[in-house]
Amino acid sequence: MASNYNSLGFNLMTTGENAGTWGTNTNLNLNYLRDTFGYITVAMTADRTLTIPDNSTGTYDGRAMIIECTGALGANRVLDIAATAGSGSSPGGSAAIYKPFIVFNNTSTAYTLTFKVTGATGFVLTQGSTYLCYHNGTDIIDTGLGAATAPGGSDTQLQYNNSSAFGGAAGLTTDGTNLNILAQGDLRLQDTTGNQYVAHQAAGTTTTYTVTWPGAVATSNDQILTSTTGGVLSWVDNSGGTAWQAVHTSATLTAVAGNGYFIDTTSNVCNVTLPTGVLGEEVSLVDYAGTFDSNALTVTPASGEKIQGESADTTLTSGVERSAFTLVYSGATQGWLLKDK
Repeated sequence: MASNYNSLGFNLMTTGENAGTWGTNTNLNLNYLRDTFGYITVAMTADRTLTIPDNSTGTYDGRAMIIECTGALGANRVLDIAATAGSGSSPGGSAAIYKPFIVFNNTSTAYTLTFKVTGATGFVLTQGSTYLCYHNGTDIIDTGLGAATAPGGSDTQLQYNNSSAFGGAAGLTTDGTNLNILAQGDLRLQDTTGNQYVAHQAAGTTTTYTVTWPGAVATSNDQILTSTTGGVLSWVDNSGGTAWQAVHTSATLTAVAGNGYFIDTTSNVCNVTLPTGVLGEEVSLVDYAGTFDSNALTVTPASGEKIQGESADTTLTSGVERSAFTLVYSGATQGWLLKDK
């Protein structure tokens, strides 16, 4: 009775067949079973074909699970395997191949290596990469697991998906702790559409420095960021403009630096006492009702300080209708000076 073989070339024995040789055939089949978990190397100095012949081992054994392709590629090469196993003729016949492969492309030189079934397309194996793939009876299918594991680019470059393989980002490097964006590249914060962004960029020529952000958000509205000479940022109240106060009608007023006051002397004179002077701080005063000519405004410095360089504690009096002025503190020598009149 004629022998038959499965898709891995195992001898399928029927009742009454192979009398006296069962032991030999069984041992062969067990060895072939071992080979299905085996490892081979294939020198890809030429196109190669994996075979699974009847009851024997081909030059390049297609039963092996792990295949390492080696050698310098002298041209674009193909690692080929038939769609079926066996001789295709009596007594063996043939059967469709269904099996997995782990393939490592350990070749060199700048040519392609394709793993495929005869007459099909298969896929290209990237040099230095290991692939888990399988024969589905028609072609070699890449599972996508383990492919292109070799890093792209050069040392320290970040990796990215480059046409389903690892690519090295030439403008992004890291030492494992710090990320470097090279050549004045942008850090881009995209909007929800992906069409617009806010970019952070270094100056074309700069010295190295670090900016350290605050540990929390601002504690009140209108606060601004300020920096130390070491680049440490913090939130502070915005004191860049004059804080104008409600109309003042009383006979006395203790002014606060940074404030502006509308003074109404319709019913009485008004004496304003300035705050203790700090360099650059200002106080602004305005004749609200046009009555300084009838009920004058008197400005008195803090104890021991000056106005307009006069002797300590000298007052400033305004008796001009609709007058308005700002005093700025210049230091101990001249004291408070008129910024405008």
